Amino acid sequence: MPRKSLPYSRLVEAYEAMEETTKRLELTDILVSLYAQTRFEDVAKVTYLNQGKLYPDYLGVEIGLGDKLVVRAIADATGVTVALVENLYREKGDLGTAAEEAAGRRLQSTLSQELLTVSDVYSAMDSLAHLKGTGSQGSKLKSLVSLINRATPKEARYLIRTTLGQLRLGVADFTILDALAQAYTGDRANRPALERAYNISSDLGAVAEAVAEGGLNVLAGFAVTVGKPIRPMLAERLPSAGVIEEKLGGRCAVEFKYDGERMQIHKKGDQVTLFSRRLEVITSHYPDTVKLAVEHVKAKDAILECEGVAFDVDSGELLPFQQLMHRRRKHGVEEMMEKFPVALFFFDVMYADGISYLDKPYEERRKELEKIVEKTDRTCVAPSIVTDSPSKIDSFMKDAIQQGCEGLVAKDLRSPYRAGARAFAWIKLKREYRSELSDTLDLVVVGAFHGRGRRTGTYGAYLLAAYDKEDDTFKTVCKIGTGFTDASLEEIPKRLAALVIPHVHPRVISKLEADVWFVPQLVFEVIASEITLSPIHVAAWGKVTPAAGLALRFPKFTGRIRDDKGPEDTTTTAELLEMYNSQLKRIETVGKDSA
Repeated sequence: MPRKSLPYSRLVEAYEAMEETTKRLELTDILVSLYAQTRFEDVAKVTYLNQGKLYPDYLGVEIGLGDKLVVRAIADATGVTVALVENLYREKGDLGTAAEEAAGRRLQSTLSQELLTVSDVYSAMDSLAHLKGTGSQGSKLKSLVSLINRATPKEARYLIRTTLGQLRLGVADFTILDALAQAYTGDRANRPALERAYNISSDLGAVAEAVAEGGLNVLAGFAVTVGKPIRPMLAERLPSAGVIEEKLGGRCAVEFKYDGERMQIHKKGDQVTLFSRRLEVITSHYPDTVKLAVEHVKAKDAILECEGVAFDVDSGELLPFQQLMHRRRKHGVEEMMEKFPVALFFFDVMYADGISYLDKPYEERRKELEKIVEKTDRTCVAPSIVTDSPSKIDSFMKDAIQQGCEGLVAKDLRSPYRAGARAFAWIKLKREYRSELSDTLDLVVVGAFHGRGRRTGTYGAYLLAAYDKEDDTFKTVCKIGTGFTDASLEEIPKRLAALVIPHVHPRVISKLEADVWFVPQLVFEVIASEITLSPIHVAAWGKVTPAAGLALRFPKFTGRIRDDKGPEDTTTTAELLEMYNSQLKRIETVGKDSA
């Protein structure tokens, strides 16, 4: 007799346990235990729900329920008033907890005796997500009421959080991959095989289902597919042309780095899909990019990467990233397209006409890219030179800055495209680092401190962290309270409300005790005077001296929230260490010269 779908209450038990732990290994063990009890037909569903979604991001399927409709559904399902639910929401700051309390006041006899299963929940939410058009709001309300009616109070908490996209577990994809490797291959050391499949499919549910069904052998069959985004390769950062040349072993390629939106273009005949750096579908925002790809990419089927950069129609000058963000809108796209058209600067090819280029060296990929991208006034391959001369790199940097670029990216000529990896095969060079930092850093908000004086009633400062890819954690690097406008002081807490958790996140390492903790997700761009040693902050702890980490001196918010970057795409502790060491070398050099 076939085993029934996993009870949703078992998933809720796991979520509760995850919320209570601050240890990453315990998170993994909880997930391993959960998968051990999950039948094959539920594996993908459980995996997506663990991510707080129904499908991989690139499919763009969202449940799309607003707070008002959810409040009404809770009231209708539990028999309390809308006003009571609203009061609970204001009091708790979380509609999930409000739903749990409202459901707890419901007469027990009104609770359905039929237990919810994972399959029930997933199917109901899937239907909700696909209800569109006239009358859809009423149908969504009815469906959600029915689902809550079948839920226990604790189940209602997580049902509501999931429908709102606010599950707040913050379980990293890498943690789920570890759990899948342990659960279905018996050894977490097999994670790289799962990670490879995930990096080229961007579909964690599909990876989970495949490894559950056939183990490691099935994963080898994952292949690059037009229409399924590839997780992007990321660059490290070094301070100077000389250091970069030494790191890459001499001869390397150096390309212009543009200040635009990174796009992954999937072309299949005349059909084009655009994905952002975070693998969201952004095709509707850039109809002109679609046209340019159809007309000027010569390959019939291809997956290419480019930087889309806004330019001034009258002068032809490139515009900064902030101007391009006017294109990120649901309405008025045509008007913004005329006002802020884009030029495309291509820098890599992953697939073309039946051939995967992921495992081919950069030199070969670059030659293919130059063959298939037609050069026009709005499309070209990013300018590049191949050299072993730091002085030529510095000269090329001046050209890049003069033409409106951020800087350069140096690339190892022999390196394959390392999907999903941040590696020293690609190295960013923006400006010359001095004892004062002239470059910005992207850091993750992990905590906040209550404000005083003019900031009473809001957050007065935020705790920021850098990503440590060695152990997949976020380590604090500064407390920041300057650079905020009145508008940002009001808006940022609203952005963070859905990320509040009752304790420090398991992936956050901090010696400071914040007043409020967050799931590490929102990314601030900051500037600082320099990097210093710190006994308080733990980024690169013990890497310079045994009892100190690295911290930013006089950090300041630039006003820019990096919605285009995920938390793992931010400045790493390794980058901070390189920058600190380069800082010291420059100070020592100046000291010797002036002695």
